[in-house]
Amino acid sequence: MALKTFKPYTKSNRGTVIVDKSNLWKGSSYKPLTRGQKSTGGRNNYGRITSRHRGGGSKHKFRIIDFFRKKKDINAVIERIEYDPNRTSYIALIKYDDEVRNYIICPQGIKVGDKISAGEKSEIKIGNCLQLKDIPPGTTIHNVELIPGNGGKLARSAGSSVILSGIDGDYAILKLSSGETRKVSASCNATIGSVSNPDQKNIKIGKAGRNRWRGKRPQSRGVAMNPVDHPHGGGEGKTSGGRSPVSPWGQSAKGLKTRRPKRSDKFIITRRKKRK
Repeated sequence: MALKTFKPYTKSNRGTVIVDKSNLWKGSSYKPLTRGQKSTGGRNNYGRITSRHRGGGSKHKFRIIDFFRKKKDINAVIERIEYDPNRTSYIALIKYDDEVRNYIICPQGIKVGDKISAGEKSEIKIGNCLQLKDIPPGTTIHNVELIPGNGGKLARSAGSSVILSGIDGDYAILKLSSGETRKVSASCNATIGSVSNPDQKNIKIGKAGRNRWRGKRPQSRGVAMNPVDHPHGGGEGKTSGGRSPVSPWGQSAKGLKTRRPKRSDKFIITRRKKRK
């Protein structure tokens, strides 16, 4: 979809760039597949802030997405493509031949009226879901499972995808967009194609108020605080902090590895690219 800009009638309109959603469904969401969502404002069950700079924002319902695609060898048709306020990608409402409806992550290039399916009998085309062992090497895929039957976990955000490099015995070799290469069981499911809304990365918010609509509250710079509040605080006049950038609790903000060892580490062939 194309990007949308505005005439600079106001200061905020001058820099605003958003995605044009004129081709999306303009009605309300499919009610049986929605549920209410409670805002926490970043507080835990004691009422203490555990995630800073959250609060407010527009109310919206949560859409229940089918990441599993368990209905095998049953054709489905794309009824409509919708905006989902809970994720960066679009979602598609599909209707199976047995009248059951589900929401799925919308692949890029799919249109209303297209037919899709899941299972080993499905052909290799955008929107179809198959096991990795049934997909030709070099294919672009998304919504990839890490554990068979556990639902898609990889490549679910706007414009993201994974390249299937090949099959090695019982494992498939995947190249992720981060640069990481890893093994995943060849029995895991994946959907053909990349995720919709690749222009998401080109959005410019334009004004602080739009972030407030999204539930993001203002954030104060550490160098504007006192030393008691932040390691960057204090000093005579304006300073740049006087030390390497850290969080309010002293943890390095320049690429310190905080990932704990996991049992799946042995399946990583090449680590992701380092931050510059």
